[in-house]
Amino acid sequence: MIRARPVSVYSAPQLIDRLGQARGRLRALIDALPAANGWLGPRATHLNPPLWEYGHIVWFQERWCLREQPDGSCGPGLRSGVDALYDSSNVPHATRWVLPLLQPAEVDDYAARVAEAVAARLHRGFDNGMAYFAELCLYHELMHIEAWWMAFQNLGYTPPEWPDTAQVLPAQRLVFAAGEGELGSGPDAGFIFDNEKWRHPVAVEAFEMDANPVSEAAFAEFVEAGGYRNRAVWSDAGWSWRVASEADHPLYWRQEQGVWQVRRFDRWQALREHTPVLHVNRYEAEAYAAWRGRRLPTAAQWQRATAQKAFHWGHAWEWMRDPFTAYPGFTPDPYRDYSQPWFHTHGELRGGGPVTDPALKRPGFRNFYLPDRRDPFAGFRTVNPD
Repeated sequence: MIRARPVSVYSAPQLIDRLGQARGRLRALIDALPAANGWLGPRATHLNPPLWEYGHIVWFQERWCLREQPDGSCGPGLRSGVDALYDSSNVPHATRWVLPLLQPAEVDDYAARVAEAVAARLHRGFDNGMAYFAELCLYHELMHIEAWWMAFQNLGYTPPEWPDTAQVLPAQRLVFAAGEGELGSGPDAGFIFDNEKWRHPVAVEAFEMDANPVSEAAFAEFVEAGGYRNRAVWSDAGWSWRVASEADHPLYWRQEQGVWQVRRFDRWQALREHTPVLHVNRYEAEAYAAWRGRRLPTAAQWQRATAQKAFHWGHAWEWMRDPFTAYPGFTPDPYRDYSQPWFHTHGELRGGGPVTDPALKRPGFRNFYLPDRRDPFAGFRTVNPD
């Protein structure tokens, strides 16, 4: 029988260390916030105020590691009133800039108390259930750290360090015969999210897929060929987005004296021939693929391809052809709002980008964004048409 909660690959000391490392990465970003209004930042639907997000990360760790009860209820917290401030399931996004949030020093104190209590709890009663919630909080924090990196890029902030930018090989394609593939993850994968459950076979027709994500130089060919004005290569939804947004090139691109430049955080740099194109949404990816006479891959094709050494991934979140939907027999895990509110409205992505923690770069991990989002570190590759 498949266990409902896979066994952790970490010991208690390892989990405590991993949680501390994640908090150190968050602290580096906090310290790099601009002095002027950095804690709140501009209001936008794709952003959170950093002051709210910091408190939410701490609250989430307390909620699931310290307050979750055996019967599924939630016990009292270390501070009163925090649920009304930081529970993302119940705090409307637009209110997060105007709530009476804890101030930075108060969040620091709250964070220290929670971290100390979580460490004591892990040492005192380490079992599979406690390990599950500690890992849930670890990966939750790592995903929010990536969201901070996205905000730094979106707002043109100076980052605490410069992530490595992948260099991919020139265009190359891999051929796969028809056969049986797999979707999902099994209990042997360690911690997995509810939307990965469970591993199941799928039939995959023969296909040919790019070995590497599409590069900036290749995408520039599409731009210069008038791809953004070519209605024939856009889906109806994509064309509606393009017209409404008035987009005619990727979000962080500009042309100076006939040469394309890309803004990477606070610096404009020359377009790179072998760097994967990033910060394109699903509509842009679909249009490029159609312009080439190709399509985006399915998740089953992509996951099957990861078994080949010549398939290079982990340089960008990659848009899939699939919408983000539940696998057969889906039931939500205790954090019920992680996946199920977003089924059917969001697009699926795989892989992981330059600021993604290696722990989240697993073939079975499913990321998801609305198809018009351009701020993620997202790119794509193509397959032959069906």
